Amino acid sequence: MNSEALKMFEKANFKVTNQRKAIADMLFSSNEHLSADEIFKKISSIDPNISIATVYRTLLLFEEFGIVKRLDIGEGRSLYEAAGSQKGHHHHLIDIESGKIIEFYDTELENLKKKIAKKLGYKLVDHRLELYGVKIKV
Repeated sequence: MNSEALKMFEKANFKVTNQRKAIADMLFSSNEHLSADEIFKKISSIDPNISIATVYRTLLLFEEFGIVKRLDIGEGRSLYEAAGSQKGHHHHLIDIESGKIIEFYDTELENLKKKIAKKLGYKLVDHRLELYGVKIKV
């Protein structure tokens, strides 16, 4: 679990259990977006005492603390990634047919978002952008 996440947990008087640590470590070391079921399958092969309910509760708690980001990929399906991951700031284009997630960064888009916020009288301090689409068939 990254040190910032650990500090937030300790400050809020939450225990950093081995199962919570395993879930966080998996998310912070993964280059993929993982579903709760995928996380459960991977961790249960190491710790057979973990339950799917523990995984879901932990992900919800991590999301509330800003430790993970949940990506809604449609039809009630969600994938998770570590917040502030080594990938840096990026956005997602989600293929609603396949569930494939394409990460991207666009300088022009970043400038436009700041320009819009300024035009409306705000300084942009945070944002999240998820685009949903279908592959163009040629």
